[in-house]
Amino acid sequence: MKITSTNIGNPTTYLWNGQEEQTGIFKYPVTGSLNLLSHNVLKDTIMDRVHHGGANKACYLFAEEQYPFWKALYPHLEWDWGMFGENLTVSGLDESIVRIGDIYKIGTALVQVSQPREPCYKLGIRFNDQNILGQFIEHGHSGTYVRVLEEGNVETGQEVQLVEQSENTFTVKQFFELLYARPKNPEMIRLALDNSSVPDYKKERLKKFLK
Repeated sequence: MKITSTNIGNPTTYLWNGQEEQTGIFKYPVTGSLNLLSHNVLKDTIMDRVHHGGANKACYLFAEEQYPFWKALYPHLEWDWGMFGENLTVSGLDESIVRIGDIYKIGTALVQVSQPREPCYKLGIRFNDQNILGQFIEHGHSGTYVRVLEEGNVETGQEVQLVEQSENTFTVKQFFELLYARPKNPEMIRLALDNSSVPDYKKERLKKFLK
C-alpha cells in the first residue's frame, strides 16, 4: 500500500432538521506531512468526539481504488481526495486481506488496524444524498480506522508497510459485514471476541447476539 493523498478538514456548517451543525467530514488534500497523534490527526477538525477520533479512531484510511465506483454514481460532485472524510487516501487497501490488529509503519508513525468505518448521516451531508449510507454498506468497502501506537509524520508517496500481521484472521471486511448482518454469524462473533484489537465497546455489543 502507498499513500496517495494526505487530507484534513476545516469546520463546515450545514443545516440538519432545521438547525445549524458543524462537521469535519469535508476534508481536502494538503501538501507536506500529517502528524498522526494518539487520538487524532494534528490540525484536523473533529466536531463530534463521541463518535470520531479517540484511541480507536485516531486516523481513517480509505482506498483510492474505490473512487471510480463512487464517481460513476455521483458524477455531479466536485471530486478530490478526502471525499469520504479519510485522512489518508491509500492505494492497494483491500479490506478482505487487512486484518484487525495488523500493525503498519507509515512514515515515522506506527499504527494498528482497529475497526471499519460505519457510515453516519454526515457522509450523506458530504454527498448531498442520504442514500449513500445504504449504498456504502452494500458496496462493502469501508476503509479502516487505525490506532496510533507511535506518533509520527506521514507524507504522500510513502509506503504503508506491514510490520506485524495479526494471528487472528478476522479481517476488516468480515468485521464490517458482521456489524450489519441480520442474523449474525456466531462463528464470526466469536472470532471478533477473540481478537484483542477489536475495541471493547464493540465486543460488548456483539456479545448480546450470542445470548
